[in-house]
Amino acid sequence: MKIGARILKTGIAIILALTISQLSPYSSPAFAGIAAIFAMQPTIYRSYRTVIEQIQGNVIGAVIAILFVIAFGNHAFFVGLACMLTIMINVKLKTQNTVTLAVVTVIAIMESQSGNFFDFALYRFSSVMLGILSAFVVNLLFLPPKYETKLYHKITSLFDDITKWIRISSRNNSEHAHIKNEISNLKEQMLRIEQLYLMYKEEKELFKRDNYTKARKLVVYRQMVVTTKKALDILKKLNKYENQYLHSPYEFQLAIRSQIDYLMVQHEHIHLKYIRKTRTTVTFENDEGMEHEELLALFMDMTREFEKENNAYLYHMMSLLSSLIEYEENIRHLDTLISSFLSFHKDDDEMKLETS
Repeated sequence: MKIGARILKTGIAIILALTISQLSPYSSPAFAGIAAIFAMQPTIYRSYRTVIEQIQGNVIGAVIAILFVIAFGNHAFFVGLACMLTIMINVKLKTQNTVTLAVVTVIAIMESQSGNFFDFALYRFSSVMLGILSAFVVNLLFLPPKYETKLYHKITSLFDDITKWIRISSRNNSEHAHIKNEISNLKEQMLRIEQLYLMYKEEKELFKRDNYTKARKLVVYRQMVVTTKKALDILKKLNKYENQYLHSPYEFQLAIRSQIDYLMVQHEHIHLKYIRKTRTTVTFENDEGMEHEELLALFMDMTREFEKENNAYLYHMMSLLSSLIEYEENIRHLDTLISSFLSFHKDDDEMKLETS
């Protein structure tokens, strides 16, 4: 089993929180460790936002706990009431993410204690805050997430898988049920890529001068995702309309297959051009592919070969043809965006992505 960066960082944050907490005889290491677990976030920006929200939520929880102990004592009934009030206030302030740890703070402060209550409450509150800050420091300094590198390699990896199954399906070498299962897996990968894109979008640049470059990259990656989804749409329709496709005229099948192969090669080339592994001056060309008019002409020829009762075949092939045209248009748009980006960033090292 592979240990992810977040799992590793959570463990380190717990170790840090427990170690620092154990240096003080008045702190509570267990609560510091628990706080570190809840405070760990997948991005530095979310970690920063969590620290701010957790401070607010835990201050609310600590104040409520202290007031309840002074007014009512620490009977289990009042502990429950204090927790309910803490949850209600945090929900009202729209800081639901802090509810769990705020409730932990309430219980930590209101449990049976000896000695000065205010000192006890301060030590418990400090232990929780120590865990939160430990998680933030670890997330900031240890293995900072490189979402751009991950995003690019995830997109290209998914595209490679889609390409493989499209080539198999378009040549009638696939097993229908197996391809259907693979499509479900590819759709799940696409959802994870979209989540990764959102995480990359959330990350803030350290210098303002990098914000413009980041904004342009976001546009490029958004189009990469959209174009890959269009390729996945073609695979889904080849699988869904497998029977209709195989019963269409051979010339039409051959044209569709050739056009798909051509577009996938262009798509792959554009991905490599983005990281400057192919010539950046080359633009999308249709010298080997078919124009839309030619594809439509083939489709119209096919309509004359089918009898009226086979109209369903035509509708489904029209849907496949439409997806193919949309895929080509999105590839062209992606090529335009990448060419524009590279023309503005000729001399920098922005695209030296690390190997995944």
